[in-house]
Amino acid sequence: MDKKLTYRLATSDDLVDIVRMLADDELGSKRERFEEPLPQSYIKAFVDIARDPHQELTVVEEEGEIIGVFQLTFIQYLTYQGGIRAQIEGVRVEASHRGKGYGKKIFEYAIDRARHRGAHLLQLTTDKQRPEAIEFYEALGFVASHEGMKMHF
Repeated sequence: MDKKLTYRLATSDDLVDIVRMLADDELGSKRERFEEPLPQSYIKAFVDIARDPHQELTVVEEEGEIIGVFQLTFIQYLTYQGGIRAQIEGVRVEASHRGKGYGKKIFEYAIDRARHRGAHLLQLTTDKQRPEAIEFYEALGFVASHEGMKMHF
């Protein structure tokens, strides 16, 4: 991987590639529905994300080809003296590019982007069934400082 990566906000033209990448991993294949044309739920979600100034859905390109994606959400809250917390979700690297250092480059960019937007921390969640992902995040400097909980509806 010695080619330059470029980062830009996603457009509706990128949506098929994004959903394909989201569905192309062990967990994503169980919860996403990649088909063409895309289900309307993805189109509606994209429109909502694109309109929200607190959301950034970013695609990563190498020589004009989309090879990655991630979403940053900037959460304003009162604690930490009215601080901003950034949440990173939906990070994916194209299957043919995995294991080559792209994930690290993408996270380095996302960390810088969160700092640039004034966030005092960047958080993520990861499935406990993915120990290799947890090791990857820890190597980047993430710390499992809290116990996360979810309620699915």
